[in-house]
Amino acid sequence: MPPAHPFDFDAVRDVCDDDKLKEECGVFGVLGTTDAANFVALGLHALQHRGQEAGGIVSYDATQGFNSARRFGYVRDNFTSQSIMETLPGPLAIGHVRYSTSGSKAQTAIRDVQPFFGEFAMGGAAIAHNGNITNAIALRRELIERGSIFQSSSDSECIIHLMARSLQRNVPERMEDALRRVEGAFSIVAMTRTKLIGVRDALGVRPLMLGKLPTGYVLSSETCALDIIGAEFVREIEPGEMVVITDDGIESRFPFRSRKSRFCIFEHVYFSRPDSILGGRSVYETRENIGRELAKEAPVDADLVCPVPDSGTPAAIGFSLESGIPYAMGIIRNQYVGRTFIEPTENIRNMGVRLKLNVNRALVRGKRIILVDDSVVRGTTSRKIKEMILDAGAAEVHFRIASPPTAWPCFYGVDTPQREKLLAATMSEDEMCAHLGVDSLKFISLDGLYRAVGEAGGRDSAAPQYCDACFSGEYPVEPADMIEKGFEMKAAE
Repeated sequence: MPPAHPFDFDAVRDVCDDDKLKEECGVFGVLGTTDAANFVALGLHALQHRGQEAGGIVSYDATQGFNSARRFGYVRDNFTSQSIMETLPGPLAIGHVRYSTSGSKAQTAIRDVQPFFGEFAMGGAAIAHNGNITNAIALRRELIERGSIFQSSSDSECIIHLMARSLQRNVPERMEDALRRVEGAFSIVAMTRTKLIGVRDALGVRPLMLGKLPTGYVLSSETCALDIIGAEFVREIEPGEMVVITDDGIESRFPFRSRKSRFCIFEHVYFSRPDSILGGRSVYETRENIGRELAKEAPVDADLVCPVPDSGTPAAIGFSLESGIPYAMGIIRNQYVGRTFIEPTENIRNMGVRLKLNVNRALVRGKRIILVDDSVVRGTTSRKIKEMILDAGAAEVHFRIASPPTAWPCFYGVDTPQREKLLAATMSEDEMCAHLGVDSLKFISLDGLYRAVGEAGGRDSAAPQYCDACFSGEYPVEPADMIEKGFEMKAAE
């Protein structure tokens, strides 16, 4: 089915970014400020890279109770409206930006948009979830058999129903009870009438940060969203930790069985914004280190190092610094791709990547170009970019990829193609090089990636320090739902 409009941003993004794993979701919450929803809207705007499909905010005001607004599209197009924000009063609010990782992808209904809200005997509660529940099918089946009525297709709604069936005395205890039944990855921001709650799964797969405002507290998926509202970064919520924040302060507890942390390493490579801090490390500096490691592992004689913008930029800078080959913006990104009133034609639709990226012809003509990108998923966009570079007169094109080959799907909160659609699942590096039609193609090694994120000894194969299942096929939590559907795990070596 062709897009309804040639410059529909969603259609352009799909064409241009099919070599990218889609971001998961972003969560944000504020307690203790006047009109907390305004702060949440700003925080969600800073987290927009984690989900561009839809967003929602729930707030609580003592006189008006709980209020919510959920909308499709960008934060800037919805939650900058005074008429909407006036419906979200109060000193406590949480929000969520979504890219569907579970539920009806590309057919999202407004009922799938978070935060979800439930009314319990002891009062209402709202919940926003980043991650993916890997046993959601079994949980959903059990809950429906026991009389639960689901309103959405989202795995996250299971948590609300599990909380409703819990016999615990208050919302935080019911949430603990519910999350002990859940498998997979979750970083959650939730709220009651008086409490802001944050919790991470025992492996800490997805990030969650604690910030401080002069009169209150903030929970956020990333530190960059704290910066936008002027909040002080306090610390990361620990893997397996639950924090319950009230006007009186913060209570911390660890309700889950202690396990070794397995934070998602791809957060360092691509998902998080480069101006965020993860594990005490600058994401930008880590990506520059990845470029340096890549230059050490896969040197090539060339004239220019050029990033595939924007996600390849820090690694390209690192590659240039380590190799001594000049860095240049050989590809320029159009920052203003959006909707126009041009009638669709087949020629315009086929422009694809050119709607978003354009080659700096005067710069690349006659040059041997190293293109640095963060990942290759299906390979279609990489081929188109290569063709653009050669059409502009480049003498050679060498791809250097700032992550290992993505050969396995993610089941912990990332929208990944089926395994057979991943280029690295069916081809060797040499075969991929021939398929893309480039002069050379090299990926950073898994050990090199680990060194770049601060593990000097590389990856501990006996007890990996991060979740790297998309590269290694070693899943720290068995994806029960997908196995039930026929997914075959990597054979033990």
